[in-house]
Amino acid sequence: MMRKVDTKKAPAAIGPYCQGMIIDRLFFSSGQIPLTPEGEMVNGSIEEQTHQVFSNLKAVLEEAGASLQTVVKATVFLKDMNTFAAFNIVYGEYFSEHKPARSCVEVARLPKDAMVEIEVIASVD
Repeated sequence: MMRKVDTKKAPAAIGPYCQGMIIDRLFFSSGQIPLTPEGEMVNGSIEEQTHQVFSNLKAVLEEAGASLQTVVKATVFLKDMNTFAAFNIVYGEYFSEHKPARSCVEVARLPKDAMVEIEVIASVD
């Protein structure tokens, strides 16, 4: 059985998708960009944008009954791979002890010209 995840603690979907889906005991998030829960874009540095993305991810994971500690895979999209080192420092603040599998790619453009977007797959208790 599938269940849609929806929380007001993260930005609402801005298209024909949801914040995430649970099937069996796995949670699949939609990509999170640095929008506040109110829908305002964080137009700061890669570090500031990454912190906002993690704030959003934590909110949808919590709503799903998961957490950063149960993430098994993260997919990261960066606007500019030259920001990878700075991004990776912030990423490591959230995944220090627990290190999920990860892919990271540079893309031509992200929604709302974000510098970073992250989606995760997590185990749900």
